[in-house]
Amino acid sequence: MNETSRRQPRPARDRQPNQAAKWLPAVAAAGLLGMVVLAGIALGGGGDDGTTERIPADAAFVVDSSVSVLTVPESIPGVIGSVATAAPVIKVPLERTLSKGLTGDDVKLVQQRLTELGFVPGPIDGIYGDQTIKAIWAYEKLVLGTASNAPTGKVTPDMWDQLQEPFVIQPRRPNATPHHTEVYLPEQVLAIYHDNQPVMITHMSSGSNEQWCEEVTISPGEYGNRDGVEPLVRGECGISNTPGGVFTVYRQVEGIRQSALGGMWNPVYFNYGIAIHGALNVPLQGASHGCIRIPLNISETMQDLMGNGDQVFVWDGENEPEAVGSPPPTFNWIDPEYVSTSTTTTTVAQTTTTVPDTAPETTQAPATTQAPVTTQAPVQTTTTPPAATTSTTSTPTLPTLTTTLATTTTMAAGGNGTDAGG
Repeated sequence: MNETSRRQPRPARDRQPNQAAKWLPAVAAAGLLGMVVLAGIALGGGGDDGTTERIPADAAFVVDSSVSVLTVPESIPGVIGSVATAAPVIKVPLERTLSKGLTGDDVKLVQQRLTELGFVPGPIDGIYGDQTIKAIWAYEKLVLGTASNAPTGKVTPDMWDQLQEPFVIQPRRPNATPHHTEVYLPEQVLAIYHDNQPVMITHMSSGSNEQWCEEVTISPGEYGNRDGVEPLVRGECGISNTPGGVFTVYRQVEGIRQSALGGMWNPVYFNYGIAIHGALNVPLQGASHGCIRIPLNISETMQDLMGNGDQVFVWDGENEPEAVGSPPPTFNWIDPEYVSTSTTTTTVAQTTTTVPDTAPETTQAPATTQAPVTTQAPVQTTTTPPAATTSTTSTPTLPTLTTTLATTTTMAAGGNGTDAGG
Protein backbone atom coordinates (compact mmCIF):
# COMPACT_ATOMS: atom_id res chain seq x y z
CA MET A 1 0.00 0.00 0.00
CA ASN A 2 1.52 3.32 -1.00
CA GLU A 3 1.85 6.50 1.01
CA THR A 4 -1.12 8.23 -0.63
CA SER A 5 -3.57 5.39 -0.12
CA ARG A 6 -2.52 4.82 3.49
CA ARG A 7 -2.77 8.39 4.66
CA GLN A 8 -5.99 9.72 3.23
CA PRO A 9 -7.47 12.05 5.87
CA ARG A 10 -10.92 11.31 7.15
CA PRO A 11 -13.65 13.78 8.17
CA ALA A 12 -13.06 15.31 11.59
CA ARG A 13 -15.40 14.05 14.29
CA ASP A 14 -16.64 16.47 16.93
CA ARG A 15 -13.51 18.55 16.65
CA GLN A 16 -13.72 21.87 18.47
CA PRO A 17 -12.07 24.73 16.60
CA ASN A 18 -9.98 27.28 18.35
CA GLN A 19 -10.80 30.85 17.33
CA ALA A 20 -7.09 31.50 16.85
CA ALA A 21 -6.99 28.84 14.14
CA LYS A 22 -9.15 31.04 11.93
CA TRP A 23 -6.42 33.60 11.56
CA LEU A 24 -3.24 31.77 12.43
CA PRO A 25 -1.54 30.51 9.26
CA ALA A 26 0.10 27.15 9.67
CA VAL A 27 3.32 28.48 8.22
CA ALA A 28 3.59 31.00 11.07
CA ALA A 29 2.47 28.68 13.84
CA ALA A 30 5.89 27.91 15.20
CA GLY A 31 6.82 31.57 15.46
CA LEU A 32 3.62 32.56 17.20
CA LEU A 33 3.75 29.60 19.54
CA GLY A 34 7.00 30.93 20.91
CA MET A 35 5.12 33.99 22.17
CA VAL A 36 2.45 32.06 24.01
CA VAL A 37 2.81 32.15 27.75
CA LEU A 38 2.42 28.58 28.96
CA ALA A 39 1.85 27.09 32.37
CA GLY A 40 0.79 23.87 34.08
CA ILE A 41 -3.00 22.13 33.78
CA ALA A 42 -5.71 21.73 36.43
CA LEU A 43 -7.17 18.27 36.33
CA GLY A 44 -9.31 18.44 39.46
CA GLY A 45 -8.72 16.66 42.77
CA GLY A 46 -6.88 17.62 45.91
CA GLY A 47 -3.72 17.30 47.97
CA ASP A 48 -2.78 14.08 49.70
CA ASP A 49 -3.14 15.58 53.17
CA GLY A 50 -6.64 16.90 52.53
CA THR A 51 -5.67 20.40 53.61
CA THR A 52 -5.43 22.03 50.20
CA GLU A 53 -8.38 23.44 48.36
CA ARG A 54 -9.96 20.97 45.99
CA ILE A 55 -10.31 21.89 42.36
CA PRO A 56 -13.95 21.27 41.34
CA ALA A 57 -14.42 18.37 38.97
CA ASP A 58 -15.84 19.30 35.60
CA ALA A 59 -18.53 16.84 34.56
CA ALA A 60 -18.19 17.88 30.93
CA PHE A 61 -14.67 16.46 30.90
CA VAL A 62 -15.16 13.35 33.03
CA VAL A 63 -14.42 10.23 31.03
CA ASP A 64 -14.55 6.56 31.95
CA SER A 65 -11.92 6.35 34.66
CA SER A 66 -12.73 2.91 36.03
CA VAL A 67 -9.74 0.84 37.01
CA SER A 68 -11.46 -2.51 36.56
CA VAL A 69 -9.20 -5.05 34.92
CA LEU A 70 -9.92 -5.63 31.24
CA THR A 71 -9.20 -8.80 29.32
CA VAL A 72 -5.60 -9.12 28.14
CA PRO A 73 -5.47 -10.84 24.73
CA GLU A 74 -4.13 -14.37 24.79
CA SER A 75 -1.92 -13.71 21.80
CA ILE A 76 0.04 -10.46 21.59
CA PRO A 77 1.99 -9.88 18.36
CA GLY A 78 5.27 -8.07 18.41
CA VAL A 79 5.58 -4.63 16.89
CA ILE A 80 7.96 -5.97 14.22
CA GLY A 81 6.31 -8.30 11.72
CA SER A 82 8.18 -10.37 9.15
CA VAL A 83 7.20 -10.40 5.49
CA ALA A 84 7.43 -13.64 3.53
CA THR A 85 8.79 -13.16 0.04
CA ALA A 86 10.03 -15.60 -2.56
CA ALA A 87 11.87 -12.94 -4.52
CA PRO A 88 15.44 -12.15 -3.51
CA VAL A 89 15.94 -8.91 -1.59
CA ILE A 90 18.03 -6.51 -3.64
CA LYS A 91 19.83 -4.06 -1.40
CA VAL A 92 21.55 -0.81 -2.27
CA PRO A 93 24.74 -0.31 -0.24
CA LEU A 94 25.37 2.89 1.70
CA GLU A 95 28.84 4.34 1.25
CA ARG A 96 28.79 6.73 4.21
CA THR A 97 27.13 7.38 7.55
CA LEU A 98 24.27 9.82 7.15
CA SER A 99 23.89 12.60 9.69
CA LYS A 100 22.39 16.05 10.07
CA GLY A 101 22.95 18.43 7.19
CA LEU A 102 23.97 15.88 4.56
CA THR A 103 22.18 15.74 1.22
CA GLY A 104 22.02 13.30 -1.64
CA ASP A 105 20.20 10.42 -3.28
CA ASP A 106 21.18 8.09 -0.45
CA VAL A 107 19.29 10.36 1.96
CA LYS A 108 16.25 10.13 -0.32
CA LEU A 109 16.42 6.33 -0.22
CA VAL A 110 16.42 6.35 3.58
CA GLN A 111 13.52 8.82 3.71
CA GLN A 112 11.55 6.69 1.25
CA ARG A 113 12.06 3.51 3.27
CA LEU A 114 11.12 5.19 6.55
CA THR A 115 7.94 6.52 4.94
CA GLU A 116 7.04 3.05 3.65
CA LEU A 117 7.34 1.68 7.19
CA GLY A 118 5.06 4.40 8.61
CA PHE A 119 7.63 6.77 10.10
CA VAL A 120 7.46 10.49 9.27
CA PRO A 121 10.85 11.78 8.05
CA GLY A 122 9.34 14.77 6.29
CA PRO A 123 9.50 15.45 2.55
CA ILE A 124 11.49 12.95 0.51
CA ASP A 125 13.84 15.69 -0.60
CA GLY A 126 17.29 14.25 0.05
CA ILE A 127 17.98 16.68 2.93
CA TYR A 128 18.90 15.12 6.27
CA GLY A 129 17.16 17.58 8.57
CA ASP A 130 15.60 17.59 12.02
CA GLN A 131 12.43 15.74 11.01
CA THR A 132 14.45 12.92 9.43
CA ILE A 133 16.59 12.75 12.55
CA LYS A 134 13.52 12.37 14.79
CA ALA A 135 12.18 9.64 12.50
CA ILE A 136 15.48 7.79 12.89
CA TRP A 137 15.21 8.26 16.66
CA ALA A 138 11.84 6.52 16.57
CA TYR A 139 13.22 3.74 14.36
CA GLU A 140 16.24 3.15 16.60
CA LYS A 141 14.10 3.00 19.75
CA LEU A 142 11.21 0.92 18.39
CA VAL A 143 12.95 -1.44 15.96
CA LEU A 144 16.56 -1.65 17.13
CA GLY A 145 15.79 -1.54 20.85
CA THR A 146 18.03 1.47 21.52
CA ALA A 147 17.47 3.02 24.95
CA SER A 148 14.96 5.84 24.74
CA ASN A 149 17.53 8.44 25.80
CA ALA A 150 20.36 7.18 23.59
CA PRO A 151 19.45 7.15 19.88
CA THR A 152 22.08 8.62 17.59
CA GLY A 153 19.87 10.01 14.84
CA LYS A 154 22.40 8.71 12.30
CA VAL A 155 22.16 6.00 9.65
CA THR A 156 25.23 3.79 9.39
CA PRO A 157 25.81 1.37 6.49
CA ASP A 158 24.88 -1.53 8.79
CA MET A 159 21.67 0.17 9.91
CA TRP A 160 20.73 0.86 6.31
CA ASP A 161 21.31 -2.81 5.49
CA GLN A 162 18.85 -3.77 8.25
CA LEU A 163 16.36 -1.15 7.10
CA GLN A 164 16.15 -2.86 3.71
CA GLU A 165 15.10 -6.22 5.17
CA PRO A 166 11.48 -7.23 4.43
CA PHE A 167 9.54 -6.38 7.58
CA VAL A 168 6.60 -4.22 8.67
CA ILE A 169 5.52 -2.34 11.80
CA GLN A 170 2.33 -3.88 13.16
CA PRO A 171 0.08 -3.10 16.15
CA ARG A 172 0.15 -5.01 19.41
CA ARG A 173 -3.64 -4.73 19.46
CA PRO A 174 -4.89 -5.68 15.98
CA ASN A 175 -8.42 -6.21 17.33
CA ALA A 176 -8.85 -2.62 18.50
CA THR A 177 -11.07 0.02 16.92
CA PRO A 178 -10.38 0.37 13.16
CA HIS A 179 -8.35 3.50 13.88
CA HIS A 180 -6.38 3.37 17.12
CA THR A 181 -3.21 4.68 18.73
CA GLU A 182 -0.50 2.83 20.65
CA VAL A 183 1.80 4.67 23.05
CA TYR A 184 4.99 2.90 24.10
CA LEU A 185 6.28 4.75 27.17
CA PRO A 186 9.50 2.72 27.64
CA GLU A 187 10.52 3.45 24.05
CA GLN A 188 9.01 6.96 24.00
CA VAL A 189 7.39 6.20 20.64
CA LEU A 190 3.79 6.72 19.47
CA ALA A 191 2.11 4.91 16.55
CA ILE A 192 -1.27 5.58 14.91
CA TYR A 193 -2.82 2.66 13.02
CA HIS A 194 -5.59 2.55 10.42
CA ASP A 195 -6.89 -0.96 9.82
CA ASN A 196 -3.70 -2.29 11.44
CA GLN A 197 -1.46 -0.32 9.06
CA PRO A 198 0.82 2.35 10.59
CA VAL A 199 0.06 5.83 9.28
CA MET A 200 2.19 7.78 11.76
CA ILE A 201 5.07 6.51 13.91
CA THR A 202 6.86 9.24 15.80
CA HIS A 203 9.27 10.07 18.56
CA MET A 204 7.48 11.49 21.62
CA SER A 205 8.03 12.76 25.17
CA SER A 206 5.69 11.92 28.07
CA GLY A 207 5.50 12.86 31.75
CA SER A 208 8.70 13.41 33.73
CA ASN A 209 7.24 11.83 36.94
CA GLU A 210 8.34 14.86 38.96
CA GLN A 211 6.28 16.95 41.35
CA TRP A 212 5.82 20.62 40.49
CA CYS A 213 4.19 23.79 41.81
CA GLU A 214 3.75 26.84 39.63
CA GLU A 215 1.36 29.47 38.34
CA VAL A 216 -0.85 28.06 35.60
CA THR A 217 -3.04 29.66 32.96
CA ILE A 218 -6.15 27.78 31.80
CA SER A 219 -7.87 28.83 28.58
CA PRO A 220 -11.67 29.15 28.54
CA GLY A 221 -13.21 25.80 27.68
CA GLU A 222 -10.33 23.77 29.12
CA TYR A 223 -10.70 21.37 32.03
CA GLY A 224 -10.90 23.47 35.18
CA ASN A 225 -12.25 26.50 33.28
CA ARG A 226 -14.98 24.90 31.21
CA ASP A 227 -17.53 27.73 31.48
CA GLY A 228 -15.07 30.60 31.78
CA VAL A 229 -14.88 33.49 29.36
CA GLU A 230 -11.41 34.68 30.40
CA PRO A 231 -8.17 32.76 31.05
CA LEU A 232 -7.97 31.51 34.64
CA VAL A 233 -4.68 32.11 36.45
CA ARG A 234 -3.89 30.40 39.75
CA GLY A 235 -1.23 28.43 41.58
CA GLU A 236 -1.34 24.66 41.32
CA CYS A 237 0.79 21.64 42.15
CA GLY A 238 0.85 18.28 40.44
CA ILE A 239 2.80 15.16 39.57
CA SER A 240 3.94 14.76 35.97
CA ASN A 241 2.84 11.20 35.33
CA THR A 242 1.38 9.55 32.23
CA PRO A 243 -0.65 6.51 33.32
CA GLY A 244 -0.70 3.31 31.33
CA GLY A 245 -4.05 1.78 30.39
CA VAL A 246 -6.78 1.66 27.77
CA PHE A 247 -8.49 4.95 26.92
CA THR A 248 -10.69 6.55 24.28
CA VAL A 249 -10.27 9.82 22.37
CA TYR A 250 -13.11 12.09 23.46
CA ARG A 251 -12.17 15.63 22.40
CA GLN A 252 -10.00 17.54 19.92
CA VAL A 253 -9.25 21.25 19.69
CA GLU A 254 -7.47 23.00 16.85
CA GLY A 255 -4.78 25.58 17.47
CA ILE A 256 -3.06 26.87 20.60
CA ARG A 257 -4.42 25.93 24.02
CA GLN A 258 -3.24 26.64 27.55
CA SER A 259 -4.26 24.22 30.24
CA ALA A 260 -3.23 23.28 33.73
CA LEU A 261 -0.75 20.80 32.29
CA GLY A 262 0.77 23.41 29.99
CA GLY A 263 0.71 24.79 26.48
CA MET A 264 -0.47 22.59 23.61
CA TRP A 265 -0.86 22.72 19.83
CA ASN A 266 -3.75 20.76 18.27
CA PRO A 267 -4.45 18.65 21.39
CA VAL A 268 -6.27 15.31 21.18
CA TYR A 269 -7.62 14.42 24.65
CA PHE A 270 -8.00 10.84 25.87
CA ASN A 271 -7.64 10.85 29.69
CA TYR A 272 -9.16 13.93 31.38
CA GLY A 273 -6.71 16.78 30.63
CA ILE A 274 -4.02 14.48 29.24
CA ALA A 275 -3.67 14.90 25.49
CA ILE A 276 -1.45 14.05 22.58
CA HIS A 277 -0.31 17.39 21.17
CA GLY A 278 2.33 19.19 19.18
CA ALA A 279 5.23 20.93 20.92
CA LEU A 280 8.31 22.86 19.89
CA ASN A 281 10.52 20.95 22.33
CA VAL A 282 10.27 17.14 22.30
CA PRO A 283 13.43 15.94 24.05
CA LEU A 284 14.66 12.38 24.43
CA GLN A 285 13.69 12.25 28.10
CA GLY A 286 10.22 12.56 29.60
CA ALA A 287 9.64 16.28 30.02
CA SER A 288 5.92 17.03 30.08
CA HIS A 289 3.43 17.46 32.93
CA GLY A 290 1.73 14.24 31.80
CA CYS A 291 0.67 14.90 28.21
CA ILE A 292 2.32 13.25 25.22
CA ARG A 293 4.33 15.67 23.12
CA ILE A 294 5.06 14.99 19.48
CA PRO A 295 7.00 17.21 17.05
CA LEU A 296 5.06 20.32 16.10
CA ASN A 297 5.12 19.79 12.33
CA ILE A 298 3.76 16.24 12.69
CA SER A 299 0.90 17.46 14.86
CA GLU A 300 -0.35 19.55 11.93
CA THR A 301 -1.82 16.37 10.37
CA MET A 302 -2.38 14.29 13.51
CA GLN A 303 -6.01 15.33 13.98
CA ASP A 304 -6.81 14.12 10.46
CA LEU A 305 -5.60 10.66 11.54
CA MET A 306 -7.42 10.48 14.89
CA GLY A 307 -11.04 10.89 15.88
CA ASN A 308 -13.39 10.68 18.86
CA GLY A 309 -14.07 7.07 19.78
CA ASP A 310 -10.63 5.83 18.76
CA GLN A 311 -8.93 3.65 21.36
CA VAL A 312 -5.59 4.67 22.85
CA PHE A 313 -3.43 1.93 24.41
CA VAL A 314 -0.63 3.11 26.69
CA TRP A 315 2.12 0.71 27.76
CA ASP A 316 3.84 1.68 31.01
CA GLY A 317 6.64 -0.90 30.78
CA GLU A 318 5.33 -3.00 33.65
CA ASN A 319 1.80 -4.14 32.78
CA GLU A 320 -0.30 -4.76 29.73
CA PRO A 321 -2.69 -1.81 29.28
CA GLU A 322 -5.76 -3.96 30.02
CA ALA A 323 -4.29 -5.10 33.33
CA VAL A 324 -4.57 -1.59 34.77
CA GLY A 325 -7.86 -0.60 33.11
CA SER A 326 -8.43 3.11 32.50
CA PRO A 327 -6.89 4.93 35.48
CA PRO A 328 -7.17 8.72 35.67
CA PRO A 329 -4.04 10.83 36.01
CA THR A 330 -2.81 12.17 39.32
CA PHE A 331 -5.07 15.17 39.85
CA ASN A 332 -3.57 18.58 40.50
CA TRP A 333 -4.21 20.47 43.73
CA ILE A 334 -4.27 24.15 44.65
CA ASP A 335 -0.87 25.41 45.79
CA PRO A 336 -1.45 26.61 49.38
CA GLU A 337 1.67 28.82 49.22
CA TYR A 338 0.82 30.49 45.94
CA VAL A 339 1.00 34.28 45.85
CA SER A 340 0.06 36.10 42.66
CA THR A 341 3.02 37.84 41.05
CA SER A 342 0.92 40.42 39.18
CA THR A 343 2.33 43.90 39.76
CA THR A 344 1.85 47.53 38.83
CA THR A 345 4.44 49.57 36.91
CA THR A 346 4.37 53.39 37.27
CA THR A 347 6.12 55.71 34.79
CA VAL A 348 7.12 59.38 35.24
CA ALA A 349 4.21 60.41 33.05
CA GLN A 350 1.96 59.08 35.84
CA THR A 351 0.64 56.31 33.58
CA THR A 352 -0.07 53.11 35.42
CA THR A 353 0.30 49.89 33.48
CA THR A 354 -1.11 46.70 34.93
CA VAL A 355 0.85 43.68 33.74
CA PRO A 356 -0.82 40.27 34.11
CA ASP A 357 2.17 38.15 35.04
CA THR A 358 1.62 34.88 33.22
CA ALA A 359 5.19 34.35 32.16
CA PRO A 360 6.99 31.42 33.80
CA GLU A 361 9.79 33.65 35.07
CA THR A 362 9.98 37.33 36.01
CA THR A 363 12.81 39.71 36.69
CA GLN A 364 12.29 42.17 39.56
CA ALA A 365 13.98 45.54 39.26
CA PRO A 366 15.32 47.40 42.35
CA ALA A 367 12.62 48.91 44.57
CA THR A 368 13.60 52.49 43.65
CA THR A 369 14.17 53.53 40.07
CA GLN A 370 15.44 57.00 39.13
CA ALA A 371 13.21 58.89 36.70
CA PRO A 372 12.78 58.82 33.85
CA VAL A 373 11.84 55.16 33.86
CA THR A 374 11.98 53.32 30.55
CA THR A 375 9.81 50.25 30.57
CA GLN A 376 9.81 47.77 27.71
CA ALA A 377 6.26 47.21 26.53
CA PRO A 378 5.03 43.79 27.63
CA VAL A 379 3.08 41.53 25.34
CA GLN A 380 -0.24 42.33 27.02
CA THR A 381 -0.90 45.69 28.74
CA THR A 382 -3.86 47.57 30.10
CA THR A 383 -3.18 51.29 30.38
CA THR A 384 -5.19 53.56 32.68
CA PRO A 385 -4.84 57.24 31.71
CA PRO A 386 -4.21 59.69 34.58
CA ALA A 387 -7.11 61.76 35.87
CA ALA A 388 -5.14 64.93 35.29
CA THR A 389 -1.73 65.96 34.00
CA THR A 390 0.38 68.23 36.19
CA SER A 391 3.33 70.04 34.67
CA THR A 392 6.40 70.32 36.89
CA THR A 393 9.83 71.74 36.38
CA SER A 394 11.56 68.80 37.98
CA THR A 395 10.89 65.10 38.01
CA PRO A 396 10.77 63.57 41.49
CA THR A 397 12.09 60.15 42.24
CA LEU A 398 9.19 57.71 42.18
CA PRO A 399 9.22 54.41 44.04
CA THR A 400 8.30 51.73 41.51
CA LEU A 401 8.19 48.03 41.19
CA THR A 402 8.97 46.98 37.64
CA THR A 403 8.21 43.53 36.30
CA THR A 404 9.67 42.55 32.96
CA LEU A 405 7.78 39.91 31.04
CA ALA A 406 9.61 37.46 28.86
CA THR A 407 8.35 38.12 25.38
CA THR A 408 9.12 34.66 24.14
CA THR A 409 8.41 31.38 25.85
CA THR A 410 9.22 28.05 24.24
CA MET A 411 6.14 25.92 23.59
CA ALA A 412 7.44 23.01 25.59
CA ALA A 413 10.36 23.93 27.75
CA GLY A 414 12.42 21.55 29.92
CA GLY A 415 11.15 18.74 32.13
CA ASN A 416 11.25 20.06 35.68
CA GLY A 417 9.05 22.12 37.94
CA THR A 418 9.19 25.07 35.56
CA ASP A 419 8.16 23.00 32.56
CA ALA A 420 5.46 24.74 30.61
CA GLY A 421 4.66 22.01 28.10
CA GLY A 422 1.61 19.81 28.56
